[in-house]
Amino acid sequence: MAILKVEPLTTARALRGPFDYRRPAAMEDLEVGSVVRVPFGPRRLLGVVVDFADASELPLERLAEPIEALEAGAPPELVGLGLWVAREYCSTPSRGLQLVLPPGTGTGSGRPTRAKVELRAEILPAGEAALSGGERLGVKQRAALEALRAGELSARELASAVGADRQTLRRLEQRGLVATRDSRLRRAPGGAALTAPAERPRLLPEQQAAVEAIVAALDGDAGAPRRQLLHGVTGSGKTEVYLAAVEAALERGHGAIVLVPEIGLAPQAVARFRARLGDRFAVLHSALSAGERYDEWQRLRSGEASVCVGPRSAVFAPVRDLGLIVIDEEHDPSYKQEGDPTYDARAVARRRAEVSDAVLVAGTATPRPESWLELPRLELPKLRMPPVHLVDMREADPRSGPIHPETWAALEAVRVAGTKAIVMINRRGFAPWLNCRSCGHHWSCPNCDVSLIVHRHSGRLVCHHCAHVEVAPRACTECGSTTLSRAGAGTERIEALLAERLGPMPIFRLDSDTAAGRGAHARILARFGEAPSAVLVGTQMVAKGHDFPEVTLSAILDADATLRFPDFRAEERTFAMVAQLAGRSGRGEAGGEVIVQTLAPNAASIEHASRHDSAGFLAGELERRQRLHYPPYSHLVRINFSAEVEARVETAATGLATELRRTLPEGSELLGPAPMFRVRNRHRRRVLIKADDREATVGAVREAVESRAADRSLREVSIGVDVDPQ
Repeated sequence: MAILKVEPLTTARALRGPFDYRRPAAMEDLEVGSVVRVPFGPRRLLGVVVDFADASELPLERLAEPIEALEAGAPPELVGLGLWVAREYCSTPSRGLQLVLPPGTGTGSGRPTRAKVELRAEILPAGEAALSGGERLGVKQRAALEALRAGELSARELASAVGADRQTLRRLEQRGLVATRDSRLRRAPGGAALTAPAERPRLLPEQQAAVEAIVAALDGDAGAPRRQLLHGVTGSGKTEVYLAAVEAALERGHGAIVLVPEIGLAPQAVARFRARLGDRFAVLHSALSAGERYDEWQRLRSGEASVCVGPRSAVFAPVRDLGLIVIDEEHDPSYKQEGDPTYDARAVARRRAEVSDAVLVAGTATPRPESWLELPRLELPKLRMPPVHLVDMREADPRSGPIHPETWAALEAVRVAGTKAIVMINRRGFAPWLNCRSCGHHWSCPNCDVSLIVHRHSGRLVCHHCAHVEVAPRACTECGSTTLSRAGAGTERIEALLAERLGPMPIFRLDSDTAAGRGAHARILARFGEAPSAVLVGTQMVAKGHDFPEVTLSAILDADATLRFPDFRAEERTFAMVAQLAGRSGRGEAGGEVIVQTLAPNAASIEHASRHDSAGFLAGELERRQRLHYPPYSHLVRINFSAEVEARVETAATGLATELRRTLPEGSELLGPAPMFRVRNRHRRRVLIKADDREATVGAVREAVESRAADRSLREVSIGVDVDPQ
């Protein structure tokens, strides 16, 4: 086939490929997924070969040829997956393809990432003879040969040991005394701060039954479902089922992908996979350096590693002979990508499993209504869970502060017993707003329509949307009064209160402020795990994937905060948050308890979570969703508009909404355009579509948005599409 179909790697939505190029004789080894540099008018662009053809609309002699072929490339099956993501989520082919290419390819960030090599040398028989014979050798040459007698060394090792530089090695090579070669050097990710045993524990009967059901699917047994939901309360042993299933896949010559919500929040799970799988294990996530990501990707592509563990982007890992995909904590909203393309890794995993004929296992203690309704279930043992005590904050004395006296008493008991506690408040900073008591002045962000958050430790007021920072004032800038009020509480304030009252008991804080550095999540959890008695306070990070048997108390403050969000998933999120944190307590022989402080003790999500009743909550939630025609009984598409000039964003949103009302399929409901609060000095509007026919609705939205890509009057308006918004 003489014609290459090349999709340019460009962010321009108006540029629609693929484009035809003549295949040069010198590039006969190109395949689907190869990356080439091509002429495109006066420019030179990187592009991906997405197909081949025998003919083109233009004569062959009029077609340009690629300038060069790069070493980078993606497997053909992943090219198809990237293009599917672009179509499914109303993005561009370029953005879809960049998800599946080797890290650093076509990002425009400078030099592409390449393999790192080192020069290695070994002594030859002639070198041995030169040492024992009378041949003249320089001092460094003799020292290098003597060092190489013990075995092969790298140029860096020789330079450090005997001062022999690369020039010395080259001279020895020219004389036939040593042999040198370039060796690819692996930039291995740093080991987790937490360790795990390598031996396999004996599985409980329910765990063994779950593993056997997954293995039956791997073996293609008739009647064994290819997609399964592994349901079990926290601590019921889901990770051991995953490990056993992955080992079974490896025994059958298959690779596996294990998705975790956020790699930094699951260091124990990663440590267990590393301990059990050794060199067959690779990890991919954004916290790695560019070189580490590239090397891990190449290990998977070459087959050197067969199992990839990572967050949502790991669903695109180039695992060979893929046979199993595991989605741990499948309820977690972090599986949804916020930037373009707004893919849901759970949906991409389903698509990849279908295309690869792989088995898909989604595991969680708090399933999403969609998964509960659609997937056959594997049930793990119903363990004895710690009792949950609801503290009604409506009856609390306001002077007692954000921590109720009953909660204080339980924390004091933990300190006396020498055990551990986890305290969660899903709000970082010291206080959510700052007011002047004299004149009522309120500190807000100049770029966004939100309050500035008080961070007392750094002495700053911070916007959590645009990162605007101000020095915290000592007096009101309007009236000069020093009577400033820091209302509400965040993780910083709770940490200070705990340290003041429970000291010298150590208090560890885990939120996005303390865990910003590389490896900080694991280090904080390791220190908490090593302490004989301590309290871990933080945001919802503290509720995810941690297993500390010494924890006898879990407390959640302001548990109903998420119920106040204008989101039909608010009940689902609240149930998951409370249930997940409850599962962190009482894993050891000492048992445990859970305290939930709330202003809404009668809310369905909180009542069911206090009883560890997933089935009861989901039955009621599915009935409510069906009545209101929300997913899984409908499909949602959200279109976001933003611009610095409010009139332009209003015009763009109104015009697109008017067109969509004419073109959307029957059974669709369009809401909006609705105004949203300003962020980063950009005014925003939002349109929400509720539809029965997902494919037709996405197609209509894609066509409407693409038709505006070349409209110069809309150049200053940003339009983003979010299919299946979370």
